[in-house]
Order: sequence, then structure tokens, then C-alpha cells
Amino acid sequence: MSSQLILIAVTAVLKDLLENGLVESAAIMSSLGDLKVTTQPPDRISVGTDDQTQLNLFLYQMTQNRNADWIAQKRRNRNQSVENPGSEKPPLGLNLHYLLTAYGSKDFQTEWILGHAMQVLRDMQITRDTIDRSLKHIADNTDGFLAQALAKTSITDLCEQIGEIKIYPKFFNTEEMSKLWSFLHASYRPSIAYEVSTVLID
Repeated sequence: MSSQLILIAVTAVLKDLLENGLVESAAIMSSLGDLKVTTQPPDRISVGTDDQTQLNLFLYQMTQNRNADWIAQKRRNRNQSVENPGSEKPPLGLNLHYLLTAYGSKDFQTEWILGHAMQVLRDMQITRDTIDRSLKHIADNTDGFLAQALAKTSITDLCEQIGEIKIYPKFFNTEEMSKLWSFLHASYRPSIAYEVSTVLID
């Protein structure tokens, strides 16, 4: 079942790390109070004048990573438990593309939120141990579908399959960003795109 949870797990880990990183920032918490981190499609987010400050991380695209075979072999050499002897197909290597967007109803809130979130992601080291701690925290402190799914799978195996992931900012020009927001059928808000690699699905 771990392969089926890969995409959910990576998104959930990033959300959890963003939440923790922003909570640890005394400056942003004292200025904004209750900041919500979500993973919803932008067209489903309310943008009224009295809405809660919000940071949204949305997985909008997946692309193939051509280095999947080499990365998979490297992981198997490190830990034979990752290998699936019964499978002859190479793993599917993916790069995950996220849009990070800030929402606020007052002057400078969106810039403040987005700047802090970018700092958190820049400083983030997403190792297997980081993923393991984050998934265990999610399993122990949340409810709903994800917590139930994590309870039925081995978090250790899931962490080994994810391995270490890296996150890089992607800078779009005005035309590219405009096309993306038009495709999402949502009103533009200050945003930055990120690419996460490499995720393997066996």
C-alpha cells in the first residue's frame, strides 16, 4: 500500500513541515495569529475580505524524472528491503510540481506569509529521518483519511521508498504564471512554484 500513499505522503510532509516552521517563527505568529496551511485547489479557496490568513500548497503537475533507474538502484544497494524481487518493471520516477500561495485580507499579509514560507523551505533538509518524524507526527496528531491510511501501512517502508527528497523554487515569468492561474480557474494571488524530486513509485 505504500506506493499508493507516496503522493499523499510527500504533500502531507511538506504541509507538516511548513506548519511547524511557521509556528516556530515568533514574529509571524505574533503578527498574524491563527495561520492556516492547506493543500486545496486554488479555485476552492475563499478570497473574501474577512477570511483567515492562509498558506496553500497545491500539487498541480507531475513530470517524469529520467534518473529514476539510477536512483532506484542506489537505494536498493543501500537497503535491500526496498527491492521488490517479483517486479520486472522499473519504478516510475516523478518530479512533483507545487504552487505555494499566500492569502490575507490586510495590507502586506500575503507578502509576510509568503516570505516566511519561502525561508522555511529554503532552510529545509528533507531526509528520511525528517520524513519519518513528520509522518509519525501526522499519524499521532490528526484524524481522517491520511491518519487511517498510515495506520495500515509501515511508515518505515514508506520512508524508505520516498528516500530523501529535494525541493527547488521555479521562477515563472509573467506569461507563464498567468497561464497557470488561468488553467486553475482561480483569481491570481502572490505565489511561487516549487519542484520536488525524486519520488519513486514501484
